[in-house]
Amino acid sequence: MNKNKTIFFGALLGALIGLAAAMLLTRRAEKNERETAITAGEGIKLGVLVFGLLRAIASLSED
Repeated sequence: MNKNKTIFFGALLGALIGLAAAMLLTRRAEKNERETAITAGEGIKLGVLVFGLLRAIASLSED
C-alpha cells in the first residue's frame, strides 16, 4: 500500500475513533449530570492504555 494512503487512512481512522470516544464521554457526563466526564486518574489510565496500543502497533513490523 502507498505510504500516503496508509497515513491518510490511519489519520481518518484515528479521527473517527476520537469522535466516538468524545461522544461516549459527553454521554457519560450527561448521564451522571457532571461537568467533566473523566477524572485525572481515568485520564492517566487511558494514557497508559493508548501508549501500550501504540507500542503494540509499532512492534507489528518487528515480528
